[in-house]
Amino acid sequence: MSYKSKIFTLEALTELRKKWAEDGETVVFTNGCFDILHRGHVDYLNKAANLGSKLIVAVNTDQSVSAIKGPKRPIQDEVSRSEIMAALGCVDAVTLFDSDTPLELISQLLPDILVKGADYKPEEIVGYDVVVKNGGDVKTIDFLVGYSTSLIEKKVLEGR
Repeated sequence: MSYKSKIFTLEALTELRKKWAEDGETVVFTNGCFDILHRGHVDYLNKAANLGSKLIVAVNTDQSVSAIKGPKRPIQDEVSRSEIMAALGCVDAVTLFDSDTPLELISQLLPDILVKGADYKPEEIVGYDVVVKNGGDVKTIDFLVGYSTSLIEKKVLEGR
């Protein structure tokens, strides 16, 4: 299977999500910019995938990343970031989203488990109410200390 076949529109992903539900799969959902893939991302995504049987990753569009991180970001374009995510073995599906938050995606896909980093409290995570109301769970995952896109960017700019 080509990694590109794991990249979906919301409509196609909604249909796939329905099939996974019929098949009894436990669907995990997370989202992020994933601008420069690094060890921290890989650790986080593997831990997220281990919480269920299918992992959906929603990737912020270029416009969305710029709004969140500033005009110098993203470093990599949305197509590149999506394809890199899709190439990871622990990721089952990737979709782009252009909103400030993934609430619309979460509301439509209704994952069994919603995951974000432990810098959030579960009840502060966007989509918490929707997931819990529909019988799902919201979990946080500790980040691998010392690994972030911002730290990598800083090292590059300092010439280290």
